[in-house]
Amino acid sequence: MFDAKTEKIKYLAEKYPERILELEKVFDEKANVYIDFANVIRWQEKLHWHFDLKRLKQFLDSFKNISSVKFYSGTLVGDGKSEAFIKEVEKIGYDIHTKPVKIMKLSIGVSSIPGNSPALLENFIRKSLLKQFDLGTIEHLNKKLKEFNDKGIKFVEDRKCNFDVEIGRDMLLDYNKNGIENFILWSGDSDFADPIVQLLKDSKKVAIFATSKRISAKLGDLSNKGLFIFDIQKIRNFICWKKEIQ
Repeated sequence: MFDAKTEKIKYLAEKYPERILELEKVFDEKANVYIDFANVIRWQEKLHWHFDLKRLKQFLDSFKNISSVKFYSGTLVGDGKSEAFIKEVEKIGYDIHTKPVKIMKLSIGVSSIPGNSPALLENFIRKSLLKQFDLGTIEHLNKKLKEFNDKGIKFVEDRKCNFDVEIGRDMLLDYNKNGIENFILWSGDSDFADPIVQLLKDSKKVAIFATSKRISAKLGDLSNKGLFIFDIQKIRNFICWKKEIQ
């Protein structure tokens, strides 16, 4: 079931056999892996180590029951670095799924807004939090925005590229058409709760690969219904940059 793809993986597997045994139980049936990279990449700051995508693919490929590793990431069209990254990920061997990143220009102009009004701030701060601010804080924030306006900054860019719908759809399609029994999701986003619940109801195995405090409470609650949660810090040495191996 496990056949190390590189000598380094073989060495680490012999050094940490308990990790391999645990994952063999996770990948005990035909499995697909779904990596929500926009979600995953943000974990690096908390982890204090980085994902080596080539080593990660080699490690996952060492498990015979893994049929496909699907990788979801947006492309910033016209940006050479972004486009080269997508090509590199595809070259490594991932089943790449991409679409253009949407760039939205959000106004921060306060010229027509009273200094004590939260109207513009509501576009950037959740109302539940904004309600906790006193009048002085709102005035201070609006003053800061006016300082940006005085420097000629009237808009900020917000980039958006969400794959929740695509990943949820692909999981259900793989169940209905491709005979997948085991679904391995690299994400902690609560938006995946519905397809996960459906898969669990249909007696499929679902596992979340993430790190502590990066899993939504909604997904965490599903562990009572059969969702398996695996902490990726257990496999750090298999998937991090080589210079960060402990």
